[in-house]
Amino acid sequence: MSEFISSHAADEDADEAMSLTLAGLAPLPQGANLGFVYATDSFAAELPSLVGKLREATGVAEWVGTVGLGVSATAAGYFDRPALSVMVGALPGGSFRVFSGLERGMETFRHSHGAWIAEKKPGFGIVHADPRNPKTPELVTQLAEELPCYLVGGLTSSRSRHAQVAGAGAGAAEGGISGVLFASDVAVACGLSQGCSPIGPSRAVSEAEGNVIKEIEGRPALELLKADLEASGQRTSQALHVALSVPGSDTGDYLVRNLLGVDPEKGWIGIGDHVSAGDRVMFCRRDPKSAGEDLDRMLKRLKARRNAAPAAGLYYSCVARGPHLFEGESTEAEMIAGTLGAFPLTGFFGNGEISSSRLYGYTGVLALFEPRQ
Repeated sequence: MSEFISSHAADEDADEAMSLTLAGLAPLPQGANLGFVYATDSFAAELPSLVGKLREATGVAEWVGTVGLGVSATAAGYFDRPALSVMVGALPGGSFRVFSGLERGMETFRHSHGAWIAEKKPGFGIVHADPRNPKTPELVTQLAEELPCYLVGGLTSSRSRHAQVAGAGAGAAEGGISGVLFASDVAVACGLSQGCSPIGPSRAVSEAEGNVIKEIEGRPALELLKADLEASGQRTSQALHVALSVPGSDTGDYLVRNLLGVDPEKGWIGIGDHVSAGDRVMFCRRDPKSAGEDLDRMLKRLKARRNAAPAAGLYYSCVARGPHLFEGESTEAEMIAGTLGAFPLTGFFGNGEISSSRLYGYTGVLALFEPRQ
């Protein structure tokens, strides 16, 4: 019997969507003890009651999840319409730890989970974070570095409640970070796919203030942006972004940030992040073709590392991807199934993605649970 099972459904009525989803969760894995639940924001207000129904129907007490503008499932996606995506797993007793309420600092978290962390030495965690909390980026980094632990997840995206589910209690939390940590003997493989392609080289910032880049390599930042546009053959600045190189990355990793504005007189540009002199930046463009090619490369790399099909997967994609970037709402999930096979999968489209210890944008992040030996 499989260690995981997933199910999904779309319906205007929350109870009907839950009934259809539950019908696909049979038979449950023997010893099922952890559930993941993602709902589109149409069901944000109903999420606590929906999770109550899941607990009652499955007997699984521990659930984690949140809401997004879209959700992912096995070879399927639902975007901007009422839908649910659920996955249930059977993991070894004591091999995971659900947490919530990480809003301002690590003290309460250490007190509540320090003993388990010291014993189990978690190497991986799934996290959901509230984008409205200004401390979220700092807390994600602190959590990843203090454990130390490789984190995967996303920022809630919602036009109403930013609900998160974590644990066996009733209700839904908001405002902080929640999720689940896994002991070191739970094997997981991860991959990240960028949604933007560079249109110019990486260069060093020579002068910056806050989120404003004034000069790059001694020249006005806007002057180099225009030069890269011209050299790339692009005639418009539409879908342009700025990428910050990740220090120490051996894969050329970068963080994509929005281009917020320009000062044509001074030649300055403003971006959606803090920049300092010495940081390396490059200009990039959101492009469906290159994003699809990069996702394909990431999936093939993961496949080449495997000897067996994944036991299950979690996929977190940016709200700017999905049907806004590709041909349809299911394109990414279909590509995953086409390369790696049709295995239990769930996830959501977030307001930012988490990989390792950083917040990304315009990316797709995939985590695969390896079959137990």
